[in-house]
Amino acid sequence: MLAVVALGVAFAIATTAGARFGLLFLVGLGLGVTLEGLRFGFAGPWRAMIVQRDPRGILAQLLAIGLVAVVAIPLITANGTELAGAHAPVGLAMVGAAFVFGGAMQLVLACGSGTLVNAGSGNPVAVLALPFFVLGSFLGASHLFWWTDLGTLPVVALSGSTGVAATLAGLAIVALVLLFLATPDKRRLPARLWVAAALLAAFALANLVVAGQPWGVVYGLGLWGAKAAQALGADVAAVGFWAAPGNALRLDQSILTDPTSLTNLGLMGGAFLVATWRQGYRQPIPRLPVRAWVTVMVAGLALGYSSRLAFGCNVGAFFSGISTGSLHGWVWFAAAFAGAWVGIKVRPSLGLEARP
Repeated sequence: MLAVVALGVAFAIATTAGARFGLLFLVGLGLGVTLEGLRFGFAGPWRAMIVQRDPRGILAQLLAIGLVAVVAIPLITANGTELAGAHAPVGLAMVGAAFVFGGAMQLVLACGSGTLVNAGSGNPVAVLALPFFVLGSFLGASHLFWWTDLGTLPVVALSGSTGVAATLAGLAIVALVLLFLATPDKRRLPARLWVAAALLAAFALANLVVAGQPWGVVYGLGLWGAKAAQALGADVAAVGFWAAPGNALRLDQSILTDPTSLTNLGLMGGAFLVATWRQGYRQPIPRLPVRAWVTVMVAGLALGYSSRLAFGCNVGAFFSGISTGSLHGWVWFAAAFAGAWVGIKVRPSLGLEARP
């Protein structure tokens, strides 16, 4: 029944906004069902590698990125006027923000897509973190130009067959390092992760073709915050980032015509479908001290703010950045992984480990 409702929503979007936007909502649903249904994430596997020397989740991420890169990089190279990559400059603010994001991600045990999926499945921590993520993303976008003025390098993006080869070589090197560091019994991917990686790659490529841009999360959340601020009377359009022609147009249009917003809504909807089918959409509220709930709110704000400054989260910067040939995706990965290590170390002192 719920699946019929979801298809009905997609049809309604297609009828009111256009077939392309209905398809994007369906892509988001597919991503949400894949992530929640096959327990594929980003934050958890990073923690598993750091704490347990279990690289299987990250290896599945690298596999999905490689599958996308083989198709996406040549496709963007041949259709540069119609398709855009997730290309961004490396800069001081970007590196620092990626580090902060990695740490905050481990405090709430979710990245951008993970927060949406967990909120959609009824996770109380994610439900609390999400509005602060939205606020942080809006504020980060509003301050972005000030931060980028501190200095950035030119955008470096690999293209063509050389770009594919270099990207696959980089992914292989990272995979070999992870396998070397792994415990012997945690080097083989279970079938679930093979399937999840293939599905995630397929939906990400569908997003690229239908939307004309790679899968992303953060822009949509910032747009939601901007629309909320505008509804409360703020002159959002006067701010530099939101005054840019493309962003100003998004402010005036419905979120149902914004590709990132649609896939974000689909992510939550797909997770809701799986959670309801699996457990009746009931998750207990963890027994955490007050300081832990305050930390969740602050970490959610930090996730949104830092991901905008870092030009994306695990999806927009790491997954889509690397899979479309952007150098900043690799730099983001290194900085965010270092931040994740710090976040894991400080997590217990903040009361974030649930009591039995």
